Amino acid sequence: MEIEDVVKVYTKKWKWFVIGGTIGILLAFLYLRYATPEYAGQVKIHIIEEQNASSELAAFNDLDILGVGGINKVEDEIEILNSRSNFIEVVQNLKLNIKYQVLGNVKSSEIYSDRPINVNFIESDSLINESELVFFLEPNNQNSFGFSLEEDGPFKSYTYGENIPTSIGDIVITPDAKYLKNYIGKKLSVSITPIFKVAEGYQAKTMIQATGDKSNIITISLTDAIPQKSIDILNRLIYVYNANAIEDKKIIADRTSNFINERILDISSELSSVDQDAQEFKTERGITDLASESNIAVNLSAANRQELENARTQLNIASGMNQYLSEENGFEVLPANVGLTDPSISSATAKYNELALERKRLLKSADAQNPIIVNLDQQLSGLKQTIQSSLSGVERNLGLQVNNLSGQLSRINSKIYSAPTTSRKLRDIERQQQTTESLFLYLLQKREESQIAMASSSPKSKVIDMAHLVQQNPVKPKSAITYLASIILGLLVPFGLIYAKNLLDNKIHNKHSLEDITKDVPVLGEVPKLGNKDAKLIIKDDRSVLAESLRIFRTNLDYLIKSKKEGVLGKNNKVFITSSVPGEGKTFISTNLAMILASTNKKVLLIGADIRNPKFYSFFTGDSVDKMKRTERNKDAGLTEYIHNESIEVSDIINPMLVHHNTIDVIYSGKIPPNPAELLMSDRVKELFDNVSQKYDYVIVDTAPLMVVSDTLLITPYADHLVYVTRAGVTETKAVEFPLQLKEEGKLKNLSFVVNDVSLDNLGYGGKYGYGYSKTTKKWWKF
Repeated sequence: MEIEDVVKVYTKKWKWFVIGGTIGILLAFLYLRYATPEYAGQVKIHIIEEQNASSELAAFNDLDILGVGGINKVEDEIEILNSRSNFIEVVQNLKLNIKYQVLGNVKSSEIYSDRPINVNFIESDSLINESELVFFLEPNNQNSFGFSLEEDGPFKSYTYGENIPTSIGDIVITPDAKYLKNYIGKKLSVSITPIFKVAEGYQAKTMIQATGDKSNIITISLTDAIPQKSIDILNRLIYVYNANAIEDKKIIADRTSNFINERILDISSELSSVDQDAQEFKTERGITDLASESNIAVNLSAANRQELENARTQLNIASGMNQYLSEENGFEVLPANVGLTDPSISSATAKYNELALERKRLLKSADAQNPIIVNLDQQLSGLKQTIQSSLSGVERNLGLQVNNLSGQLSRINSKIYSAPTTSRKLRDIERQQQTTESLFLYLLQKREESQIAMASSSPKSKVIDMAHLVQQNPVKPKSAITYLASIILGLLVPFGLIYAKNLLDNKIHNKHSLEDITKDVPVLGEVPKLGNKDAKLIIKDDRSVLAESLRIFRTNLDYLIKSKKEGVLGKNNKVFITSSVPGEGKTFISTNLAMILASTNKKVLLIGADIRNPKFYSFFTGDSVDKMKRTERNKDAGLTEYIHNESIEVSDIINPMLVHHNTIDVIYSGKIPPNPAELLMSDRVKELFDNVSQKYDYVIVDTAPLMVVSDTLLITPYADHLVYVTRAGVTETKAVEFPLQLKEEGKLKNLSFVVNDVSLDNLGYGGKYGYGYSKTTKKWWKF
């Protein structure tokens, strides 16, 4: 099919596109008229990069336990911002789970800030936050109101402040006199939704994204029907995000400070004991000065002892940490950066604290039996065992190191044989005293630093632009886009329907579509579709569309007859009319073809050879049909009587008729025989056709449907031309393949086609031209 023909298919249905576009515009207007406009709120924040590991642990950076301070990843912060727990806290703070609306005839309007009433609950917040309820109010005056659980149900009168029983417990309605007067006589609805559902709804609507790939600036936007609500939610979300971050830092700082305080108490007792030993030793031995030791031995001994004391310090810290873990039964945050140099312990401690904080946040909205909490408990237990195992390994290594250093010290001291035993013991006591005192002072300093860090915990983000409306006009719906989309959709619907119809269509519609199938087999013409009031038979000098189409059909048929006449015995004038199935108009074509041929003053004989279902009697009725006189003896004789009764002559069954000033002869089919097929196999049939072919210019034979019975195939050898009638919109393309196959098999000769019942918009070759001079124009409302 050419592009022009494809376009023609759609342009002929232009009215459907106009209707579709009009309906689309109307629907867009109605949608914009009643749609709730939404406004976009936006806030910009800057994620602050922490130069050290964390501000609350900055006191231990010099121990290099947590490594160099890491930079906050913007992607991680976006996920934290958009966490479900944050939105649950926002909904709780703003009480967004309680929605107030004014009911209208078409749509309802939400009341956000200037609420005329307040709903108070007797039950605990934990129950209300998980409940769902909708009820309706009608403020009558400043003192009473109507209450109902059904929108159209009966309203029971209550006074403000009175307890109202509901499925979630008693509620109390209190008025706000400042705004109540504006809503008297109106119907209000109050809906209570579980907090997690509301939180998940706003979580899905909130868009959080970084302004660039390497940027620490995050843009947060939210659309809502109430501009102030979107602004409040964004501001509260930033507040909750920063508050939670500060709270996390303070929890870790508190735990670290408590651990340091416990270690200070232990070391303080140890320092007092060492001081007491030094005092008693000096008093007992009367020692005042030990500067006489050899400088070399002293230096070596001092270095060795320093290493030994450092190892013992590490061993002491590891033992204390291991003991602390053994006594800790819950999943609280562990002290971090306590002085151990083992990076694996520091990494495991940091991971443990992260999971412990996550567990604590989740417990705000879930119980301990929640699968996520149980999973976290299992991970925390595993990490705690890992840390204890690492600490035990560190203790063993440090113990070996202490033993090794002690052995080295013994060898060095043995070299200092000239130094008195008293001096050696005193030095041991003094060095132990110095080490313990140094550790004591170190922990005091770190405790102060930790308290300062806890007091100065800063938020993780800085607000660049406070929450504001992106534009004063609604961002949804957009009128231009809505109208454009509706028009496109309105055009696509008829286009899709037409396309689907054509795609699924397997029917013949006009001469052009039939020729695509028949190829070399000629299509002689197409006959228009008639209305209920149109005449079924043409008259003389008829100029209707039907008459003009039949004239073209006659011309093409004459051309075939004349082109095949040379070299053929006889007149080559026997034209058989058939079809696939009944109802395709072969009788209609036969009678009108006979009429149009008779209008040229030719002798035409019309034979009804469909002896199973004769139709001629219904066509030649009425005042316009004049049956000429014939002998009374064979008044009802027809084709079947002629074949069956050899005493009947051809002239006995011919019925001369004057139809609308056209004279034709008709042979009716006769009575329906019990054996039609066997009857048509008689030699009398050939005699009949040979006889009438010589007497008439044209012999038109209306035969039985080809695909239904075998009658037509029995008599087709006598046909000079076989015209196969197809009906537009009825005959399937597969039905056309049947006679073409018979032609290839040699069972049909001189096959041609005609299309009947073609609609006016499809009439003509590809719809490019029309027939007749009195073509009826369709009204605009007829599609």
